[in-house]
Amino acid sequence: MIEQPLSVTDVDFVTTLHDDAMSFVVLMQPRGAEDRLLRAIDDVALGELEQAVHEADEPEGEQAVRPAALALEHSLRLLRDAGSEAVGQIVDGHPLDLLRSVVEQTHADEVIVLTAPHLVEEFFHRDWASRARHKVGVPVLKLYAHNDEDETETKDESRDEGTG
Repeated sequence: MIEQPLSVTDVDFVTTLHDDAMSFVVLMQPRGAEDRLLRAIDDVALGELEQAVHEADEPEGEQAVRPAALALEHSLRLLRDAGSEAVGQIVDGHPLDLLRSVVEQTHADEVIVLTAPHLVEEFFHRDWASRARHKVGVPVLKLYAHNDEDETETKDESRDEGTG
């Protein structure tokens, strides 16, 4: 599950997590109006005041679908260029229900949630990775996405393979 386009660094990282060839089902979560306040609070908490001011300028709802589709296509192309099989879809509805369904249908071994840091959501364990850990029944690995100039950090959210 991603919320922004994968960078070359992100793709390099996720495609080298395991020695075996991997295939990906990428779920792209478009921005939603309900997240605007949390994004602004996170921006302030991270010291990114300029970003907080411009949260209102970001497309949301139906207007966010086209940018999300472009981000998804870009990400799939990078994964395929790296030699992986990759398919994907835009999340329409509740992301965790779709994620659980995809895990069950594909018999996925692991879920990767690639996200920017969300301090408020993470503090209250309301971020996608924390919530997915209790819903999908496979290990959930949370990766923090950065620009290509930055390094990708990881945080293992779950080695607990139960549904919690």
